[in-house]
Amino acid sequence: MAERAPDGWTAPEQRLWEAFRHGDLLDLRTGKAEDDDPAASGDWGADRTVRAEVLARLLVSGPDPAPGRVAALKLSGAHVTGRLLLAGANIAHYIELHGCRFDRSVWLSEARAGTIRMIGCLMPRLEASRLSADGDVHLARCVVPQGVRLTDARIGTDLLLNQAVLGGDRHQRALSADGLTVHQDLEAERVEVYGEFGLRAGRIGGRLSLRGAQLRMDEPGRNCLNLARTTVGNTLYLTGSMDAGWTSSCTDYGYGYGVPSTPDTPVTPFRARGGVRLVDARFEQACLIHDAEFRLAGQELSLRRIQTPELRFACRTPPDGQVSLSRARVGNLVDTPQAWPGAGLVRMTGFVYESLRPAAPFGVAERIAWLEDSLGEYQPEPYEQLAAALRRDGRDEDAREVLYAKQRRRRGALPAHARLWGLLQDVTVGYGYRPGRAALWLLLAWLLGTAYFTEHPPPPLKADEAPTWNAPLYVLSRLLPVVDLGQDGWNPGHTGQYVVAALVLTGWVLATTVVTGATRLLQRG
Repeated sequence: MAERAPDGWTAPEQRLWEAFRHGDLLDLRTGKAEDDDPAASGDWGADRTVRAEVLARLLVSGPDPAPGRVAALKLSGAHVTGRLLLAGANIAHYIELHGCRFDRSVWLSEARAGTIRMIGCLMPRLEASRLSADGDVHLARCVVPQGVRLTDARIGTDLLLNQAVLGGDRHQRALSADGLTVHQDLEAERVEVYGEFGLRAGRIGGRLSLRGAQLRMDEPGRNCLNLARTTVGNTLYLTGSMDAGWTSSCTDYGYGYGVPSTPDTPVTPFRARGGVRLVDARFEQACLIHDAEFRLAGQELSLRRIQTPELRFACRTPPDGQVSLSRARVGNLVDTPQAWPGAGLVRMTGFVYESLRPAAPFGVAERIAWLEDSLGEYQPEPYEQLAAALRRDGRDEDAREVLYAKQRRRRGALPAHARLWGLLQDVTVGYGYRPGRAALWLLLAWLLGTAYFTEHPPPPLKADEAPTWNAPLYVLSRLLPVVDLGQDGWNPGHTGQYVVAALVLTGWVLATTVVTGATRLLQRG
């Protein structure tokens, strides 16, 4: 193949030909920030202009590399004119473009490539559906006003969108990536998205990080984030991003790790304006939602049927709309009281969690209120689920408190006569969960009975076999079932018989409640 650039190529294009053969970088930047920013209206003259067809020619049928070199397309600060058409191409060369300005869309649909790095570039739109890349695809700090399409694309290692700015297409989709497969990590940290960030039925082998992302959907009734049926092999991060961690990102392709930060470092929260949909998603390590702000605009934060070993929900301010956890299954639930919206905005039908690990003090009274705020009509299942989780953590007393609240809530759904009986059970024995209350009623019955029989001692059954009269012991023997205190030889009168019957019935009901409560306490050990 010819070692010289084709005739008619401009001076920058001829330089690019030679740089390509040697695998060198062609840097067309001026050194002036205002002129080198692709999104600004700087000076992009002929000495920095390269035609898109030149890039396509180099990548598809470029010259042989110089002896001992590896051909690669490395270009910085270029103005690329025309549409870059690489759809269906088999690209064997490494691509790295920095700070380039494309005046037309870039097409990589159904192309095969190795590694593609387009850092800090401006392009109207990127069409890359069914792209197959064996290495990385980097779009860090790129500005794409009409969005990116990566539907059914396959990325061999990492996909990086850090600090990118994505606008929406005519359907308000800023990222269309349904069916996307990324074998390692997908990073979209501090990305700015104006439209829907859509990744339905995707498969991410590593982590999916949206730390500090700013998502905005202005069209009413639409989602700004849609991860329905997506599987993440590690962790989903819908969290804040420490500002100090981005000080060196401009030299790291937007990785955003930078210098270590201290605990008091300012944080840019994850922000979502519009619906957030994680329905049927699976996160193999954890789903982390903290340092996040949700302005749902009438939509919901839907975590329905998600599966994950740990769900951390610890926002500093609650979402302003509904949070749905229906049929979700998690291991550890790590949360804070202030993270959850009240006023019936949490849905937990069928929500299963193994243990509670609050990130801030979360008392049982607050936990019951959290549960009851989520219920419309009475449902026993959420109470049983919460009580079971508390028992697994050894918090039997709190579990009984939850079951007691369950019975009181159930009473409100019963007919009038059943509610009356339930109220009596509540007042007297606390549905069996307040044995101390039963003991107090026993004490009151004993005192009243003692006072009555002190004033009205009964005659003996047999005058010559009468035991020594003791009113307190006589009343106690009536109250305590199957207990003989030597006071059985007395014959109460007409009124006294009714008093004795009341004492016996009261004793059977209340004493068994006290014994049951004591047995529970002993079983805790």
